Amino acid sequence: MYAPSEAARRSGFSLDTLRYYEKIGLLSGVGRTSGGRRVFTDDDLGWLVLFRCLRDTGMPIAQMCRYAELAREGEHTAPERQALLEEHATRVEEQMRLLQRQYDHLREKIRYYETVTGPAEAVART
Repeated sequence: MYAPSEAARRSGFSLDTLRYYEKIGLLSGVGRTSGGRRVFTDDDLGWLVLFRCLRDTGMPIAQMCRYAELAREGEHTAPERQALLEEHATRVEEQMRLLQRQYDHLREKIRYYETVTGPAEAVART
């Protein structure tokens, strides 16, 4: 069992985000102590790791909620969950290709300036 602060630390989410995810039903069934304080389980942390991945790769909250809702409905929703993740993976791959093209352009521009001014380390030392 993990206190909210520990769950936040381990997941990389803020306490406010954890509360928000619980409020909108993304994270459900978070336990409570007899005093009413939230406690997180390893299962909750597993969900948070998945949510971190989905969020960091740009999945909208509505789709994250849909995925969580399907998972709670049971194994018969596995094909739909798989399709949702595959669609997201395709979008992530497209974004990665775009970023690679933009990165290559950026590196090309830096190489150009190195021919004009010299390497950045040499310029910084003078």
